[in-house]
Amino acid sequence: MTNFFKRLPASLFLWIAVIIFGAANAITKRLTEIGAENLMDGRNPISFCNVLFVGNVCAALVLFLIYGRQLHPSNWKHLSQKDWLSLVGVSILSGALAPALIFEALARTQATNVVLISRLEPPLVLALSFFILGERVNFLQVVGAVVSFLGICTIVILQTLLENMMSTEGFLAIGLGEILTAIGAVGLAIATILSKKSLDNISPGFYSLFRTVLGAIIFFIAAMLLYGPNHFSDIFSPLLWQWMLLYGAIIVALGQSLWFIGLEGSPSSKISLAGSFIPISGIAAAFFVLGEVPTLAQYIGGSIVILGIFISQIGIRKENQRLANREKLTKQMDNEVGFKGI
Repeated sequence: MTNFFKRLPASLFLWIAVIIFGAANAITKRLTEIGAENLMDGRNPISFCNVLFVGNVCAALVLFLIYGRQLHPSNWKHLSQKDWLSLVGVSILSGALAPALIFEALARTQATNVVLISRLEPPLVLALSFFILGERVNFLQVVGAVVSFLGICTIVILQTLLENMMSTEGFLAIGLGEILTAIGAVGLAIATILSKKSLDNISPGFYSLFRTVLGAIIFFIAAMLLYGPNHFSDIFSPLLWQWMLLYGAIIVALGQSLWFIGLEGSPSSKISLAGSFIPISGIAAAFFVLGEVPTLAQYIGGSIVILGIFISQIGIRKENQRLANREKLTKQMDNEVGFKGI
């Protein structure tokens, strides 16, 4: 069996991981619907807060099994105070704040909207990389980013216009779910820039594990302060853990493992191309898992977003550059993929 897997192309593992990551939003929302159908004393045991916290716990356990050796002091004793501050900042933004906003957005709008509007992150990363880090950008990547941004604006404007055509609120009635998704995308973009600027000398395993654990702790404390000590009263529900173990095994363990196996044997151009298909995978998952049929606004705006993604990919292939540092590539691609359900 091991020899069989070794003969498979690394890109195959990437594409399977893309399908899994793309389905994360739809599966998360479906789990909360299952919880709503099996209330405990009037409460949903598979609430978004429970899914996020327990999902992070499952992720931390998996990452510890994979990267536990990287917790040795030799891997972090050399870090400066600035490194630690950057690491904490990234953990708060990408490990707690952004996932919490995206989970809340899933409760308020369609998963398809969350998938498409969250594509605001790559154009923001490109812009911030140019203005803050001074990185050179490929012309076609800029064009692709602008086209994708226009597609996101088209979705929001068309959707708002169509839904409020008979309302006096007009364009002011932008959905809260869409706004939360956009804020979450901004948080992820800032976290990516922080990690690019300050965290190149940190191993990807230690980085992922620290971010996940600290993100879970911060989210737990914040939820307790905002909602009260009884907010996680159903955290040990058998129904919750039954589904979260499956969720953790597929989304966290299998998805992450296949993604990192694919990273090891694939050039950056193929990794970037595979990551760009996550929105398409997410839209398909929303249809098959949740039965969400794309609206006219999502069809038009989504087509523009996907066109922008492909223009960016042409720019990346034209540039034809590889990152020499494999660990840097691993962390960068892990961030560029965006939210993966954990």
